[in-house]
Amino acid sequence: MKKMKIGLLPRILIAMALGIAGGMVSPEMPVRVFVTFNGLFSEFLGFLIPLIIVGLVTPAIADIGREAGRLLVVTALLAYGATVCSGLLSYGVSEAVFPSLISDQIEWTSINEAKQQEPYFTVSITPPMAVMTSLVMAFTLGLGIAYQGTATLKNVFTEFRQIITKTIQVVVLPLLPIYIFGIFFNMTHSGEVFRVLSVFVKIIGVIFVMHVVLLLLQYAVAGLLTHRNPLRLLMRMMPAYFTALGTQSSAATIPVTLRQTIANGVGEGIAGFVVPLCATIHLSGSTLKIVACAMALMMMQHIDYDMQGMIGFILMLGITMVAAPGVPGGAIMAALGILQSMLGFDQQSLALMIALYIAMDSFGTACNVTGDGALALIIDRWFGRRGAVTG
Repeated sequence: MKKMKIGLLPRILIAMALGIAGGMVSPEMPVRVFVTFNGLFSEFLGFLIPLIIVGLVTPAIADIGREAGRLLVVTALLAYGATVCSGLLSYGVSEAVFPSLISDQIEWTSINEAKQQEPYFTVSITPPMAVMTSLVMAFTLGLGIAYQGTATLKNVFTEFRQIITKTIQVVVLPLLPIYIFGIFFNMTHSGEVFRVLSVFVKIIGVIFVMHVVLLLLQYAVAGLLTHRNPLRLLMRMMPAYFTALGTQSSAATIPVTLRQTIANGVGEGIAGFVVPLCATIHLSGSTLKIVACAMALMMMQHIDYDMQGMIGFILMLGITMVAAPGVPGGAIMAALGILQSMLGFDQQSLALMIALYIAMDSFGTACNVTGDGALALIIDRWFGRRGAVTG
């Protein structure tokens, strides 16, 4: 009999459900086993991410040819514009809705840092380079190959892309559901999921609705430009969305985002360039969440703000997000500096900001990676249809 094959999306959903259910009743030892596995897998992902960027972006730029420089600028501007627009949307909705939801009676002292289980052992795998270093290297080499027409180097990176692709297919994708199970297993066992989220449930609800609205707007624009059904395009990206819910990392979700973007009809060359790039520079969901969390905390703690100051903060935040590493919570860590310098957050406010952000980190990341697919559709409409990409 033919074996029934379970797709990636059902496996991710099953892993999430089992992690939450198991975490409520499991003793300590199984949790530590999966924490150990997740630590090893995270180290491997951290090692692999720069190689993924170099292996996919470099040959993608080389394949695109002399339009690569223009493509890079247009993609970066589009990603920045989308990030800023999401921040402005978040500011407007927060200003209108939060005052009626926020109560001064919230006891901030009830938010305690959850103590999660420690792994049995750890193995440190140093990445060959930083994420930003790999991006700069990919741009430099890709543009150089494209303009010089260096056939030897192009063949080397084409074969390197095949190695990276095979590694993703054989190692990363099969282990992702186990990794996601371990994340939810540990968080539920520690009590972090319920204790932290219960304090901010109303704010989280509004932010989640804003994420949905943002994705609908992004895919409405992509659908309008490509003359395709935006809801079908969005639904096809759901495996990437749910993968990001577990990994909490745009960079770690690149393999799934890339696969679903190509399934949406984006050329492989454009997808191989836009998806890894946008995983680092396009953080609409994270920006929306940071702005909303900052607005909520300023209202709760009666910190003064005005429209002009918030717009300046959003414009700077869009640039700062590029420095966010591809790890869970990286965006808020990158934003702490301007939260302090531009909005006047003290150490207590920063600690509360981290608690509120981390409680729903995965939803912002899921919005980021799903939005990457919309940007790829737009870029493919502008560049891919001109024959710049083959295959």
